[in-house]
Amino acid sequence: MAWALVFGAIILGGDVGAFVDVPAFLITFGGSISVVLASNPLARVKLLPQLLRNAFFTKSQNMMDVLNMMIRFAERARREGLLALEDEAAALEDPFLKKGIQLVVDGTDPELVRNILDAEISFLEERHKLNRSVFETWGEMAPAFGMLGTLIGLIQMLGHLDDPNALGPGMAVALITTFYGSIIANAFALPIAKKLAVRTEEEVLLREMIVEGVLAIQAGENPRIVEEKLKVYLPPALRLTYEGSKKKAEEEAA
Repeated sequence: MAWALVFGAIILGGDVGAFVDVPAFLITFGGSISVVLASNPLARVKLLPQLLRNAFFTKSQNMMDVLNMMIRFAERARREGLLALEDEAAALEDPFLKKGIQLVVDGTDPELVRNILDAEISFLEERHKLNRSVFETWGEMAPAFGMLGTLIGLIQMLGHLDDPNALGPGMAVALITTFYGSIIANAFALPIAKKLAVRTEEEVLLREMIVEGVLAIQAGENPRIVEEKLKVYLPPALRLTYEGSKKKAEEEAA
């Protein structure tokens, strides 16, 4: 939407060609992406397409589904014992939840279970932070190279004050590089970095919810207590939806 509005305004203004300048593009885009490559390992830079996909197209795991799953696990564990969850763990697709249930089934000390799962969350946050830094670096460098292009354009223009024909191209590079740098940073790199940060927060919250559920199941707590513990992780709107669906299911069962 941002790109459409900006370029829509340019088209309405009339002279689109005035905003196309190859030297300015080379300075801003080429310079900023070169610094990104120099600042990050190549393996991390190769993840750019995957990170873009994660930012906009990855569907977050439904917290209500996880809550219902944990309650089901708690009910079965109370009824049949923790070992009965072994087959449930083997069928799980989420590796984090699978590891947590498997640790419980194996009889691991609760404190050690929490330490292992918390370490997983910490490493996930650190890994995501490093991947996100690619876009953050790009967002920082693009305006800087836009300013560098402005200085180059001014130097070229001032060096040819006696030639009126050289003033136009120099001024174009001086102004358009700033424009390119601003749009790369503010309509591409920084929004993606922020979106990836939101994705990380969502995933961390879900994993913290799983940790509490796994430990409650290991402690043999009543499924209703497990439900109340985990409901606090749901946003208010989602909590209302959960309560409504639960009430409907109870009415249908009755």
